[in-house]
Amino acid sequence: MTEVITTDRPEADQDPSPARLIVTLALAGLISGVAIVGIFEATFSTIAENKARELREAVFKVLPSVTQMQELAYLNDQLMPLPQGESAEKTIYAGYTEEAKFVGYAIPGEGPGFQDTIKLLYGYMPADRKVVGMEVLESRETPGLGDKIYKDAVFVGNFSDLPIDPVIEVVKKGRRDSDNQVDAITGATISSRAVVRIINETNEIWLDNLPAAGSEPEMPAKSDEVAHD
Repeated sequence: MTEVITTDRPEADQDPSPARLIVTLALAGLISGVAIVGIFEATFSTIAENKARELREAVFKVLPSVTQMQELAYLNDQLMPLPQGESAEKTIYAGYTEEAKFVGYAIPGEGPGFQDTIKLLYGYMPADRKVVGMEVLESRETPGLGDKIYKDAVFVGNFSDLPIDPVIEVVKKGRRDSDNQVDAITGATISSRAVVRIINETNEIWLDNLPAAGSEPEMPAKSDEVAHD
């Protein structure tokens, strides 16, 4: 008769109980969550400061001759400087010369592109009804094609002196026959059209509500905004 010999598995080799697995996973999740929150809080102020700096620099790029700026929002149905520390759903930026003379507005806009949301800022001269500059703030358009909306100097240059009436149009490259038209980027027509659509739609939101020429908010004698070097 054959004798069957069995041995108990050492305790260390036994499968962990479900309760132990749950506790282990919970602890791992807790530690990871705390680490993520800690990193976020540690870098949040730096990220916010960098974005604010990039926005200020973009304002000075899209508005020629501007050396000062202030953020504006509609408060009590009137376009007014946004008090420091407060926020508003929609804001724009007024640009001024060194002598505090109003130049124009830098207007943020965003909308869907080919890949994801495109966020941009463009300069607008109300007296001339022209876009005078455009800067893409955020974009995930296709590298090598869609990213030309901010890398292609020729395309960006289309927005340096661009009438907005009746609307800005996109045409195939080389077929412009009107000052209010923009040459599309070859191979990135969707991204090109997205930029123009965002500006046109943002104009519809803001332009009819802007103060009449000569009634723009004045630059305070002492401003908390950072002046452009």
